[in-house]
Amino acid sequence: MTLFSVNLGYLLVQTLAAAIGTVGFSLLFGAPMRYYAYCALIGATGWFFYLIALPASSSAIATFIATVVVILMSRWYAVRKRCPVTIFLISGIIPLVPGAGIYWAAYYMVTEEFAMASAKGLEACKVAVAIVLGIVFVFELPQRLFRIGLKE
Repeated sequence: MTLFSVNLGYLLVQTLAAAIGTVGFSLLFGAPMRYYAYCALIGATGWFFYLIALPASSSAIATFIATVVVILMSRWYAVRKRCPVTIFLISGIIPLVPGAGIYWAAYYMVTEEFAMASAKGLEACKVAVAIVLGIVFVFELPQRLFRIGLKE
């Protein structure tokens, strides 16, 4: 599959599902209702970048790229809305968390398919590390970069 062979309908449905799921987690984590649309936009955009990057790279690299986008947007909206970045970060990163990989690793362990369990577990660990590195990478950027164009 090449970068441009991804079905547009598939991208739209997946992105919409990520937006809805992100709003669900925003509700679950107690984010104020006025930020739901921003959380949905951030989660959907992150998932969109993940889907676009996935055909051309591994899931860990695609997750890293998407995480960088999510954290950049989270920091940008946090400065503009004058609220904590965690409101957008936690709910926005949820679509990228390797829950299915962890599930399948545990499933294969229980069914004694240890080669598959280790492969799925290793992939889930790589994705988790990619998320952490993406967060750390963007949080190392100075706060003043996100204040550009903002009237004090």
